[in-house]
Amino acid sequence: MTSRALRTLTVLTATASLCATASTAHAAYAAQDTGRRTPGIAAAWARAWNGTEPQALGALFTADGTYTDEAVGVTFRGRKEIAGWKARAGTLIDNVHVTIRTTRLDGDRITVRAVYSGHLKGAPRPFAVPMTTRLDLDRNHCRIAFDQDHYSLAAVLAQSGLPAGWTPPAT
Repeated sequence: MTSRALRTLTVLTATASLCATASTAHAAYAAQDTGRRTPGIAAAWARAWNGTEPQALGALFTADGTYTDEAVGVTFRGRKEIAGWKARAGTLIDNVHVTIRTTRLDGDRITVRAVYSGHLKGAPRPFAVPMTTRLDLDRNHCRIAFDQDHYSLAAVLAQSGLPAGWTPPAT
């Protein structure tokens, strides 16, 4: 590394250190793989999905939070709608479970790599598919402002033994 590049790196590192405060401590760790240290809000998000109380998921969001499930193309806004989505999932899928594999914190965003599993009611087999979730946090990092889940619906249906065009029964 050249002395100029080293000096630039030193200045940038020092600047980042000086800018970090208690309320923005997460920013000092921007773009780092958190490895085994799952951020608290991400761990709470997984516990809420793994639990049986839909309101536990809704409570993790800001009042105007948004949840998007890209695989099925739905978006919900606000704690009540988000809790309703968790309740609906519980009526369609037995043993819904999210297992976090890794998390990556970048400023106000956490990227979660996980395994999403369960057993669609009436399907011959259970499923377990990779999932990536983007969690954008509020400025205090204590609530989720935006959640975007990505997984393959085709993989869920194939593993479950259901045809590609299967849709859940209306409620």
